[in-house]
Amino acid sequence: MTGSAAASRGGKVLCYVGLAGHDLRQVTCLPRLLIWIYPRMTQLLASLWPLFALILGGYVLRRAGFPNAEFWPGAERINYFVLFPALLFSSLAGAPLNSPALARVALCVGVVLGVAWLGLIVLRRWLRWPAARFGVFVQSTLRFNTYIGLATVGALFGGEGLTLMALLLAITVPAVNILSVQALTSGGSLNRRAQLLILLKNPLILACLLGVAANLSGLRLGGGMDNLLTLLAASSLPLGLLCVGAALQPQNLHGETRALLISTLVRLALMPLAAWLLVGLLGMPTMERVTLVLFFALPCAPTAYVLARQYGGDAHLMAGVITLQTLLAMLTLPVLLLLVL
Repeated sequence: MTGSAAASRGGKVLCYVGLAGHDLRQVTCLPRLLIWIYPRMTQLLASLWPLFALILGGYVLRRAGFPNAEFWPGAERINYFVLFPALLFSSLAGAPLNSPALARVALCVGVVLGVAWLGLIVLRRWLRWPAARFGVFVQSTLRFNTYIGLATVGALFGGEGLTLMALLLAITVPAVNILSVQALTSGGSLNRRAQLLILLKNPLILACLLGVAANLSGLRLGGGMDNLLTLLAASSLPLGLLCVGAALQPQNLHGETRALLISTLVRLALMPLAAWLLVGLLGMPTMERVTLVLFFALPCAPTAYVLARQYGGDAHLMAGVITLQTLLAMLTLPVLLLLVL
């Protein structure tokens, strides 16, 4: 049990601080804030440092040329097209779609994404951004790193948290992909039909749709198929975090300092602040509150770079944004979670 008590001995004030799993310890009295922070920060770091270690490990391995240059693009494709869709499908196939949490989560996500999208449109018209630049700012603000999000929620809340996050992804993955493609092709390079085909070919969107369909139809996979999906899903997050680190490009952190800093501030500070205010107004339970605030504090996903390069976006700026947001998120996420838990 975690707690604290104070006593006086010979005119000296002492604190007795109880930490989870430890006996009461006598220490010189510290400020109340530090006594409150220490056990919570210890627990958070124990949950988060393995995730960040995998990200840094991926960066080191890629720069060391291990196993080789061809491995990482292939690993990312396997995860994107096979392993991560398996995780989404299996999570959504067994998720409680009749849960009241789904409506609350959808409302919060819709409001925050909607306000952010409208704000970006206003800024585009005011600053006259071309589609190549507009698409970068849309993705840097709205797109999220699902690997870090799922791994963090799983570390904090276990299977129940993963199920809630899967419901969140079922709502946001299609919405964010639609907005991203729309922003990058708003110059008229693709018609509506071509945009729709792109979205329908997205493996994450397909996995979400199939998972929800299996859930609603009552389909139950047997014959070992459920075990296969479990094994594939278990492989996704560790490999995904390694690939996140391998995709970092520090060499692109120059030339666009103002744009990099503003986009990072919006994503890592203003978006979670907006989510925190809204979940407070809605009076959401702890797990939903933490998951939603965390979601809007996640750094931009590496896939944003691929999309920007594919549709003529500013790939150099996009790579810099992804790298800066990911590096700073290693500092901001523990602090944010400490405040909202």
